[in-house]
Amino acid sequence: MKDTGISAPIATDLSTKTEGSHHVYRIPKSNEDSQNLDFALRNGLAGGVAGCAAKTIVAPLERIRILFQTSHSEFVQYSTRWDGLIKAARDIRTSYGIPALFKGHSASLVRVFPYAGINFLAYEHFRAAFIASPEKEAPWRRFLCGSMAGATSSLVTYPLELIRTRLAFETVQKNPSSWVGISKKIYFEGAGNGSLLNLYCGITPTMLGILPYAGTSFLTHDLLRDWLRSPALAPYTLEAPSSTRLTAVAQLSCGAVAGIIAQTISYPIDIIRRRMQVGNVVNGQRGILETAQCIFLERGVRGFYVGLTIGYVKMAPMVATSFYVYDRMKRYLGLIE
Repeated sequence: MKDTGISAPIATDLSTKTEGSHHVYRIPKSNEDSQNLDFALRNGLAGGVAGCAAKTIVAPLERIRILFQTSHSEFVQYSTRWDGLIKAARDIRTSYGIPALFKGHSASLVRVFPYAGINFLAYEHFRAAFIASPEKEAPWRRFLCGSMAGATSSLVTYPLELIRTRLAFETVQKNPSSWVGISKKIYFEGAGNGSLLNLYCGITPTMLGILPYAGTSFLTHDLLRDWLRSPALAPYTLEAPSSTRLTAVAQLSCGAVAGIIAQTISYPIDIIRRRMQVGNVVNGQRGILETAQCIFLERGVRGFYVGLTIGYVKMAPMVATSFYVYDRMKRYLGLIE
């Protein structure tokens, strides 16, 4: 996700120009496949590094949030307390050590690098296809591009997301599972000799959740970016002497607000997804409606927002860092000026 931008790169293999505060996108016109491949690799690298940087910053928060979302028996007592985050972190550190706060993070990075790379690259190209001129700039088109980018990256990298969740859910001290070991266990769950479909357990709510999340995130970020570039705010938000480049504070603010709004909209579906992902570990696999009913019977409507506070604490710095690093990496790699 990311300017901070999610603006199209200014590169020799893209026909791109700036008109006012809008970026005009063109499909690559170069006949040199190597140039297009070079653009894709550099853009993917920028997105991958941005995603890894963002995830690393909030890894301990993500571990605790997963334990809360999945109603882990050892941590459910903290999930409804105002100081639950602090107490859960202290409990994990005391019982399992500081490395336990990052359990599952290696698997997360293995997933995040291709996910973020594909996500940003897909968004760039979907914008080039659907918003080829200022006249076609519309909120629904931005939302659609963001949703399609999120769906594409989620579908490709979902098995790694499932493995990361299972690792974060595990709290055993002796012989903890590796991400390779967890993947084998998932593969052979259920009847039969194993199935690749097991690696996509919970994919339906994930896809339902990523569409509003990614769409809202990209849409909000782009709208805020354009607003901060308006003549009234430009003297305070743009780097001199640039007419389009936002300051670091403005970039981070765009990403933080975008993350918070997107998180709020998609959170209930995220709760259902997490519970489905660990279903075979706790009480057997359930469908979307059955899982939602179970959550409601346990805690009512509040059950769909367990851990949301952590989500806010996590999402603001994560999305802000992601967009910011993405923009800086694009400049470093020569994709934008």
